[in-house]
Amino acid sequence: MATPRTDPLTVEVVELIGTVVARYYAEYEQAAAKHSLTGAQARVLSLLTLEPTPMRRIAQKLKCEPSNVTGIIDRLEARGLVERRPDPNDRRVKLAAPTEDGRVTARRLRESLDFAREPLAELSDEERTALRDLLKRMLGKEVPVAAQ
Repeated sequence: MATPRTDPLTVEVVELIGTVVARYYAEYEQAAAKHSLTGAQARVLSLLTLEPTPMRRIAQKLKCEPSNVTGIIDRLEARGLVERRPDPNDRRVKLAAPTEDGRVTARRLRESLDFAREPLAELSDEERTALRDLLKRMLGKEVPVAAQ
């Protein structure tokens, strides 16, 4: 196992990543509130726009207890933003899926997030590609050879 780096450059990079994450979450909470959602509700709604998902998998992705997700889905369903439906592959499993209103709300929420778009607009395509590839490497994801 590699020893963690504690040199000044690494410390600065870690602090900058922390600042970016904190600013992103603060703006996400503000954008969610404009749609009368909590940050957690907004994250679940956004996640569901990718594909209908079992609640257990939502909990895994959000790294929280399934009972927390059940409460979030209950509140989103009460607002008409989400519906529960049987999984066509396993009728014992319920999928959470966005309604049309839920998809529209999630899209408006995404469009109102300027924090990442504005600073990224200042970077060239090459810089954004390099940043993306470095972030993927940090997360242990495969970066295509042509992109390196």
